[in-house]
Amino acid sequence: MRKVLIVTLLLLMAAALSAQAPASLSPAVRAFVSVDAPVIALTHVRVIDGTGAPAREDQTIVVAEGRIQALGDAATTPVPAGARVMEMREYTVIPGLVGMHNHIFYPAAPAHYNTLAFSAPRLYLGCGATTIRTTGSLEPYAELNLKKAIDQGRVPGPKMRVTGPYLEGPGAFTLQMHELSGPDEARRMVQYWAQAGVDDFKAYTNITRAQLAAAIEEIHGRGKKITAHLCSIGFREAAAMGIDNLEHGLLVNTEFVPGKKPDSCPGAQERTETLLKLDISSPPVQELIRDLVARKVAITSTLPVFEISVPGRPPLQQRVLDAMAADARIAYLAQRARVGENRESPAPALLKKEMEFEREFVKAGGLLLAGPDPTGYGGVLPGFGDQREVQLLVEAGFTPVEAIKIATYNGAHYLGQLERIGTLAAGKQADMVLIKGNPARNIADIEKVETVFKDGIGYDSARLIEAVRGSVGIR
Repeated sequence: MRKVLIVTLLLLMAAALSAQAPASLSPAVRAFVSVDAPVIALTHVRVIDGTGAPAREDQTIVVAEGRIQALGDAATTPVPAGARVMEMREYTVIPGLVGMHNHIFYPAAPAHYNTLAFSAPRLYLGCGATTIRTTGSLEPYAELNLKKAIDQGRVPGPKMRVTGPYLEGPGAFTLQMHELSGPDEARRMVQYWAQAGVDDFKAYTNITRAQLAAAIEEIHGRGKKITAHLCSIGFREAAAMGIDNLEHGLLVNTEFVPGKKPDSCPGAQERTETLLKLDISSPPVQELIRDLVARKVAITSTLPVFEISVPGRPPLQQRVLDAMAADARIAYLAQRARVGENRESPAPALLKKEMEFEREFVKAGGLLLAGPDPTGYGGVLPGFGDQREVQLLVEAGFTPVEAIKIATYNGAHYLGQLERIGTLAAGKQADMVLIKGNPARNIADIEKVETVFKDGIGYDSARLIEAVRGSVGIR
């Protein structure tokens, strides 16, 4: 009788455990799941809800069916019977990061990039990015297939917004980019990739005004948006055409370069000299900001990719080096050393100027988005770069809760998904990041991620990061 009872209990326990994890998750994904129950209650936890409001202490969050069912004071928010209770007195919950410049590739060699279909999605999710926009693709089919694999539960990773191949004009710096022959081809390229399933589009540095205007018209006609990393076209020109978003901010805007020719990207030295002389408080820059705000053009902050050009920055972290493949690590450290030897580098002044521009843009009512842009010479990695972006926003002068809002609420708002993600509130998807510490007081704590919830399922951050050890740069 006792043996029958034990077997029965074991069978019931097994059935309960199998019911907790969705059948759609493959074993490869389940290996990273640390929290999965029909009902989960995080009690006595600090909440930064993503709206910019102050952190709320001693809260309870109830999660079921992939959504936040209740969120409120621990003293008055009931915990449902049978819930898995997690007491989190020393922890903080923030919304899942919405990364708005998050590539799936890595600079493996001069003008060549490797697709990181294995390591990038694991790092993004492990570091707290539950939604990303790829913001320019070199292998769009790989990204579309990766998105599908994640959605089907076959690969761990964030929800992906796939951006189509770069819309680039003559002079592409990598053979992986197509050069448009004219406006008609820009339209055809948009038509093809929209039908193929991409979510967004991105124009690049050498696109002409005629090509960009044709692309914008075609994209908007399909109810989609377009962003751009520009050089041949100034920000105000692009805004007048109807661009939705501009990447990187002031440091790539060429409209102030003296004698700039139409449809031409000025040289790097000309751009740098102009920027160094530019006063953010001057009437021309303030007029630019007002124009962008009036036309509802968002700016994406990508401070980490600028920081790596500053001698002695960013802080050299072992976790970053451990994630890199051996060759990538050697190349990165060698280039970092060369950057450090440049005592006359303009990069510190330029980084400071970009931070000032972003503060002024937000002060004027502009929508600032956040993303790491993991390119450069390899120092910015997926996920780790998202966390660093938030830290640099605080260095730029935003409060920690303001920086977190930029990295969560603002991205969701731009994507038109704010009713589902971007903040923590009852009824929203349970995309949340559980952090050991208090990033509202010390923004460095944003690196202390322990569990990342995506649709109510908790993924072990340490396991995801450890899984990619030695692979960034090659896969």
